Amino acid sequence: MNTEKTMLSLLLALLLSACGQSAGDTAAAQQSSSKASPSTEPASGEAHAEAIQLTPAQLQAAGIELSEVGPAQIRESLPLYGVVTLNAERTREVTARYPGIIRSISKKVGDAVRQGEILATVESNESLQTYAVTAPLSGVVTARNANPGEQAGEKPLFTVADLSSVWVEISLFPRDVPKVRAGQRVKVRSADTGMSGDGKVSYIAPFGQSANQTITARVLLDNSAKNWSPGLYVTAEVSLSETPVALALRNSAIQNLEGRDVIFVQDQDGFEPRPVALGRRDGDFSELLSGASAGQKYISKNSFALKAELGKGDAEHGH
Repeated sequence: MNTEKTMLSLLLALLLSACGQSAGDTAAAQQSSSKASPSTEPASGEAHAEAIQLTPAQLQAAGIELSEVGPAQIRESLPLYGVVTLNAERTREVTARYPGIIRSISKKVGDAVRQGEILATVESNESLQTYAVTAPLSGVVTARNANPGEQAGEKPLFTVADLSSVWVEISLFPRDVPKVRAGQRVKVRSADTGMSGDGKVSYIAPFGQSANQTITARVLLDNSAKNWSPGLYVTAEVSLSETPVALALRNSAIQNLEGRDVIFVQDQDGFEPRPVALGRRDGDFSELLSGASAGQKYISKNSFALKAELGKGDAEHGH
């Protein structure tokens, strides 16, 4: 709760500082407006009708983003748990071609390497000639089992992994196995970082694990931005069906104001709370039944900052 209050305070400070107003100036302006136009006060039980004016600089400073009301796909999904792992098809163990003494090491764990780049040099026991051990693919060194002066034999000296894609291994209980098949879309989310990504089921194991009575399904996930680290626990929503709806809102836009669902829509006067009626929903979108029209712009990120601004105005009117 303290963290949420701190975030709200920071966002409100940004909104005020972007237009060069102090909290006292804002309160005075609100009180003056209230005295000049008493008929604009919302009736008891109704959503607030006043508009909040924000400049582009204020929107950017507060991290507020806009979206347009429009069509979307509402997914019926199966929530599951999983873990990010290396893509084994893009991982290589690197061994010495001939037994010998390791003369030099040029890479350590965590170093990025290019295909063909030298990882180490080894002096062959038979020919006494030194040869290079090179990276078989571009990626990152994830393991090193070699030091200068040691004997190189059959054991791997390095492991190199291409992290541009990763696997997410999700656990299926027997009752869920009939619902999941290769090719289904999957939304992967990290509760710790807030990240999300889309992938597809690429493999379902033909046998189960006796330890936890589950079957493993694998999701191939793009990781070109290097956001997904192997070992990270995630949730996975397997898409079972998709229903198109004519109008939808991002769930992050919806706030509860005076017991009703509202969004902040943009009009010529600024941003105002608009009560909405919602239908089906999934992890990203909610179907819009009434309250806004197609193409109308609304705040889809950090809308709670405006809700807090309205609440502050109510508290000032109450004194």
